[in-house]
Amino acid sequence: MTMKIYTIGFTQKTAEQFFSILREHDDLTRIIDVRLNNTSQLAGFTKMYDLEFFLKEICNLEYVYLPKLAPSKEILDNYKKMGNDWLAYEKQFIELLDQRNIKKTIDPNLLENACLLCSEATPEQCHRRLVAEYFKSKWSEVEIQHL
Repeated sequence: MTMKIYTIGFTQKTAEQFFSILREHDDLTRIIDVRLNNTSQLAGFTKMYDLEFFLKEICNLEYVYLPKLAPSKEILDNYKKMGNDWLAYEKQFIELLDQRNIKKTIDPNLLENACLLCSEATPEQCHRRLVAEYFKSKWSEVEIQHL
């Protein structure tokens, strides 16, 4: 059986667009917040406690915060210092996931029909894509859908 993992970013989306996209996917069970900082004022409607409330009320979805799927502050700082070298960032982040033993410490059932949330508008240069691809490389039969 294929496990489906979704990803979504909230930047450049209104709250209406964001929650409408989520409601279009009846099989979604939860949002897994993989941001390092989920309480910033810049997060708008996706600040942790607000988002948890909105997800339950609007979409009947569970909210889970998993900071161990976020990059470390050091990796983010290095990325900025190195002139946004994506390949170096990607390598450091994947190494961090290995160091954290993510493959064995995250229950696959938690990710089944879940959606990884981060801020980036698109997945190309966002760690949520790297997390989803990491699980796909470690577990059999994972399908990734970016919303």
